[in-house]
Amino acid sequence: MTRDNELRLLPWSGTDGKPCFLSTDDANGHLSRLADNTEAIQLSLAAELLDHTSGVLGNTEAAPEELRALAHDLAESLRDTLRVAESRGHRLPLPRLEAHGNETEGTTLPAAAFG
Repeated sequence: MTRDNELRLLPWSGTDGKPCFLSTDDANGHLSRLADNTEAIQLSLAAELLDHTSGVLGNTEAAPEELRALAHDLAESLRDTLRVAESRGHRLPLPRLEAHGNETEGTTLPAAAFG
């Protein structure tokens, strides 16, 4: 069972800062592809920022202004990454529930699936 009837949280905000959503049955439509590409760019930029962060934090002579700018960029990147995770999480298929007697159990994963 999927969540086809739910709105997709888009990876950008409206002009008023509120979240934007997409209602479509076409995962390959123009806006869906634009959202997919934007999410990929945001995640790539987050990875680059993380690499940059290691360098800045390793520099014992980094100026306070540089550290504040880095913290600002990290917060913005984390906000984007969380939005991508939330959007993708809402689009995952729902686990199939199977009845066992009077109980219902969800899908189980081996412990190794969690690292």
